[in-house]
Amino acid sequence: MVMLTVSMTASSQCYRGKGDRKLSIGMTFQDGGSGIQGIYDYGLGENMSIGASGSFVLNPYRDLELRFEDKIDVRFRFNANLGNVINVDRNFDFYPGLNLGIRNFGGHVGARYFFSRGFGMYTETSFALARYKSGAKGRDLMNNQAMFVIGACFSF
Repeated sequence: MVMLTVSMTASSQCYRGKGDRKLSIGMTFQDGGSGIQGIYDYGLGENMSIGASGSFVLNPYRDLELRFEDKIDVRFRFNANLGNVINVDRNFDFYPGLNLGIRNFGGHVGARYFFSRGFGMYTETSFALARYKSGAKGRDLMNNQAMFVIGACFSF
């Protein structure tokens, strides 16, 4: 009974380390429009994960004429999963990280909370640290600014 209880408790953690897989889908909010984002993260170790994210602007402001390719951003990401370090709740994960995308090099800070083993909610803020085009304006600025995201997270 003790072994069963320990194994069930361990499997309910938000971030389980090496081999952990997360898929997140959320709504983005930024200056100039709103959109959707998808994230995939894969656990490399006890507190590290890598992954990819993609976002698409669905509702740009009317005065900002964007081509289809201006609305897309794809990024490779690295996270430091600190939920077990700060030890708030075993279903909570806090993760700062870096990302390298087709528009910029940036960072992100996020948190997720799992209500069950496979389903939770997440929120994240991302920001540009270095833009590929200095002095970006108009459509070049769309994916080179701070972005807030809130959505659902799935663990499998």
